[in-house]
Amino acid sequence: MIEVENLGKTYVEEPVVRDLSFFVPEGQVLGFLGPNGAGKTTVMRMLTAFLPPTTGRVVVAGVDLDQDPVGLRRNVGYLPENVPLYPEMRVNEFLRFRADVEEVPRGEVHARIEDVVERCLIGDVRRQVIGTLSKGFRQRVGLAGALIHQPPVLILDEPTVGLDPNQIIKVRELITELGQDHTVLLSTHILPEVEQVCERVFIIDRGRVVADGTPEALRNKLVGNPSLAVELKGANGSARTALEALPGVVTISDRGEGRYLLEHAAGSDPREAVFRMAVERGWVLLALTPQQASLEDVFVRLTTREDELAPAAAEEVHDA
Repeated sequence: MIEVENLGKTYVEEPVVRDLSFFVPEGQVLGFLGPNGAGKTTVMRMLTAFLPPTTGRVVVAGVDLDQDPVGLRRNVGYLPENVPLYPEMRVNEFLRFRADVEEVPRGEVHARIEDVVERCLIGDVRRQVIGTLSKGFRQRVGLAGALIHQPPVLILDEPTVGLDPNQIIKVRELITELGQDHTVLLSTHILPEVEQVCERVFIIDRGRVVADGTPEALRNKLVGNPSLAVELKGANGSARTALEALPGVVTISDRGEGRYLLEHAAGSDPREAVFRMAVERGWVLLALTPQQASLEDVFVRLTTREDELAPAAAEEVHDA
């Protein structure tokens, strides 16, 4: 649905995007991540035909950017971080205007407006002047405008910025729902949001791809062996040695006051052995908690490497 081959963009001899290639199939929600200045916004502007690439090829829903940029735009609903709205318009007026611009058939305009108003939770403000709305409501009006022509591809840049916690939950649910009928490219700095709604994660840094895979695959491949937090009461000084000798345990860290972190081999599970040992030795087992690396751990590790290490990082996780 989205095909990108060897995409590049250069400003005044300074490359911003370098030889980027990826494919997003129909019905997939892709988390598109990167630190500030990584080139995300530039890539999204090229995917939406607002910015011509210097090199490479972009095809969206079967339409080639070079051959038909206007046709490509018809296939995309784009919500930029700074939503372009007309503050003097009322919400209903703006949605009618967007429907007209997107060439929605006249007989379908009313139904389309009712649908996006309900989906984007803006029924209470539909007759209000846009300039009087909060940032959160303006964000949702912008999302409604991006959906009005029912595009096969949605590109959303920070769609939950400015929303309160209840609204964020609703918009996340909406994105998950949209993924059933649309291909969605979601850019956000809220990494737990990506883990909740995205099937796949694509991370770029300095205009290059550094990771591509499911959140779980990236965590497992990059972070290494799983670990287990153990907290004991009444254990003596031999506890560390005893825990270290358990099957599957690779290393152990003593965190003091009866707390230990066990790193164990993938596929092993020492929890039952720890429990039995505690019972046999009369220790009180206060905690036995598997520790899982977060997507944030992966992101930080990949985007804070030195320049000479970045290519190795990309090779390490690109096939995850």
